[in-house]
Amino acid sequence: MGPDWEAVEQRSVGPSFSIGDPALAEFFGMSGHNLAGVSVNETSAVGLTAVYRAVAIISGTIAGLPLRAYRTDSAGQRERVPSFLDNPAGPGGAYTQFEWLELVMVHLLLHGNAYLQHIYNGAGAIVGLYPILPSAVTVKPIQTAEEIARYGGPDGAYRKWFEVRLADGSLRELTCAELTHIPGMSTDGIRGLSPIEAHRQTIASGIAGDKAAARMFGSGLLLGGLVSGDDGLSQEDAEDAVAALKAKMAGADHAGDIAFINAQLKFTPWTIPPADAQFLESRQHAVVEVCRIYGVPKQLLMEDGASTWGSGVAELLRWMARTTLMPWTTRLEQRLSGLLSRPTMCEFDYKGLLQPAPEVEIPLLIQQQEAGILTTDEIRRMFNLAPLPAGGPAPLPAAPAGGAGSTEEVPA
Repeated sequence: MGPDWEAVEQRSVGPSFSIGDPALAEFFGMSGHNLAGVSVNETSAVGLTAVYRAVAIISGTIAGLPLRAYRTDSAGQRERVPSFLDNPAGPGGAYTQFEWLELVMVHLLLHGNAYLQHIYNGAGAIVGLYPILPSAVTVKPIQTAEEIARYGGPDGAYRKWFEVRLADGSLRELTCAELTHIPGMSTDGIRGLSPIEAHRQTIASGIAGDKAAARMFGSGLLLGGLVSGDDGLSQEDAEDAVAALKAKMAGADHAGDIAFINAQLKFTPWTIPPADAQFLESRQHAVVEVCRIYGVPKQLLMEDGASTWGSGVAELLRWMARTTLMPWTTRLEQRLSGLLSRPTMCEFDYKGLLQPAPEVEIPLLIQQQEAGILTTDEIRRMFNLAPLPAGGPAPLPAAPAGGAGSTEEVPA
């Protein structure tokens, strides 16, 4: 049985909060946690280019890795088998495998949780998983005997259940038999920790820097101050003078213009010039902070001054695959393998991502062939080449007796 496609909430509807929850106080502006004074949520955080690029790199790279199901036979040999993960959105689903994996990873990277509602066929087998927007789901730990009997599943093995807010505002209760929860790093073992929530202060500083930069460029002069008249101006004359200055100087189109006011005025700036405040350096620091949060090298975020030459690029990718990508893919593999019938398991194939350059790989393969580790046909299979014909490789054509390029006829 599939999900209620028309009912599952796909808007940013937040879960229910306790009246004493700090998140509720912050939502109504009653919390001083965000010192930058800007709103920070998953949508506004993606507006920060460094966050968008880091999330796009991780989610897109993982989505591009082949996800395959394998079964191990009695001899310990693995063979690839078909599974619903070949089309994880289910029959007639709205997503390709790439789009589905990318969406699941975006949910994890921004919300710290991914929720996948099971889609069953008539025989009761899972044929797909439908991603639900994390902000529409509230995780409830099972605590009472009544909850164990209602949501605990077989032998009371489940430890949590889920409350999903539907499009009409109503709530639907789902158990672990109906929904798979993939949490990110957690502090309570119930719900994953959102990177955006955990680093709200840092991301708020970056967003505030973007807003400040836009405001400075929009103001034209990139500074503010106090205008006063030595002779004493009436309120009406003062307002007219300020309006005339703004009309001539404010806005990027007027940057560098010269204004003339028919009055003796004195301008006293009250903001720190960007150079003195090291404004650009602070914005670059925000990019570095995002790199720390998501584990993405700053070279991949097109950060100025960050460059790598030669084999350093390959080493960066290898480092990122091991320290950033593999923890995420392992998390997915173990949760999704639990939905497959034993002894079937799923695995991401990193070969294409970590494959060395041909001048490095081919000599290694030749050495493995000479050592008897691999056969010629096994090596050819790695390159999607057909096995050699029976009897060994085809003989090379004989070179002319006169050497390369010779036109001398060779006697029969």
